[in-house]
Amino acid sequence: MQLITHQPGSSALVLDSPHSGTIYPPDFLYACEMSTLRHAEDTHVEKLYDFAPALGVHWIEAHFPRSYLDANRNTTEIDVTLFDAPWPEPVETDPKILSKVRLGKGLIWRTTDDGVPIYARKLSVAEVEARIAQCWQPYHAAVAQAIGTAHRQHGYSIHINCHSMPAVASAYATDFPGEKHADFVVGDRDGSTASPALSRLICAHLSALGYSVAYNHPYKGVELVRRYSHPAEHKHSIQLEINRKLYMNEDTLVMTPGFEPLKAHLRSLVDVLLKTDPRFRFESFWITA
Repeated sequence: MQLITHQPGSSALVLDSPHSGTIYPPDFLYACEMSTLRHAEDTHVEKLYDFAPALGVHWIEAHFPRSYLDANRNTTEIDVTLFDAPWPEPVETDPKILSKVRLGKGLIWRTTDDGVPIYARKLSVAEVEARIAQCWQPYHAAVAQAIGTAHRQHGYSIHINCHSMPAVASAYATDFPGEKHADFVVGDRDGSTASPALSRLICAHLSALGYSVAYNHPYKGVELVRRYSHPAEHKHSIQLEINRKLYMNEDTLVMTPGFEPLKAHLRSLVDVLLKTDPRFRFESFWITA
């Protein structure tokens, strides 16, 4: 069972999709409906960017589902109420980070976005440790390797963490339940994971294509952009959320006619980023000739 795809590239651009996986491991043993879990996926995100490897972009993709293990969380973001025995590893104490755990959205989900319990049992420490070893560790190793290779080869790296979001936030999915989302949300953790000028470049490009774009609200970026970014060393990481209403029916998960135009616009954004060098400033944005 292939749980991760890592396609090395030749450019300074790295894309990863941690939440679009659809392979449900047999040890999951969930108690809710499969259709309910399917709505937790960043459905079709990997298809929106399937052109990228041919352009020399580094590509990493998780095939395991987000509800099985969320690769965009730290291993300390553990809900200890899930276990049948004490969790032996460190547990997060930062109240801001713990807000997601309280919503049931830690490393191992307790509930769906609508608050439906995922398990009718307690989980063992051993099975969660196995998920970390088989999913979290190799996924993060692949992202780190891709960013490291891109940076060594080019002197800088641009990492886009690829996601999708519902048109309207669910009750248990965010600190802003019921909020209507913009077409795109660009997140750099308030300028800490990427040059704000680079983030503004992405916002400006998408806005020029006619999309509504929000910056750092309601999604600022989480573990994958936090862990592997260092803007002062020209390692830039940005989380990019796409509103699912642009390309799919959120009830049936079927792609709509908007899929191909959106994919073409994402290709245009990737083309811009492939020409962007954040080490040098020209006018308001940093772009190579």
